[in-house]
Amino acid sequence: MKNLSLVFAFALLSQFSFAQETQGADIVITIENVLTDGGQVYAALHTAETFMQSEGIDFDVAEGKKGTLLLNFKGVKPGTYAVMVMHDLNGNNQMDFDNNGMPQESYGMSGNDMHMGPPTFDAAKFEVTEEDLELNIRF
Repeated sequence: MKNLSLVFAFALLSQFSFAQETQGADIVITIENVLTDGGQVYAALHTAETFMQSEGIDFDVAEGKKGTLLLNFKGVKPGTYAVMVMHDLNGNNQMDFDNNGMPQESYGMSGNDMHMGPPTFDAAKFEVTEEDLELNIRF
C-alpha cells in the first residue's frame, strides 16, 4: 500500500511540473503613437503559416486611445512568431484601403519594418522562449 501511495504521489507531482512547463511565455505589446481616440486596436499573433492569411493564432483588443496602449498574449509556446496591429476606427473589423491600395487606418508589426509594399513574416518575426517578452510597435 505504501508503494502505491508513493507511485500516486510521484504521478501527481510530475503532472504539476508538466503543467508549469507548458504554460508558455507572456508577451506584452506596447503600441506607441496611437493618433486618435475611438474604434478598437487589435493585435494578432501569427506563425509563418497564418501571417497575412488569417486572423492569426491569438489576438487581443483594446479601446482606441490616443497615445500609448498595452496589449498582451498569455501562455505562448516557444517558437517563431510575428505580431500585426491595426487601429480599426470604423468598427468594421478589417483594414480599410483607399482606391490606390494604401491603408486608411493605422497599423504596425513586430520588427517595425514599414517599407513600402506588403509586410513580410521575415521582417516581423521574433523568437519566443520560456521567458516573458516585451515588444514595442509603432503606428
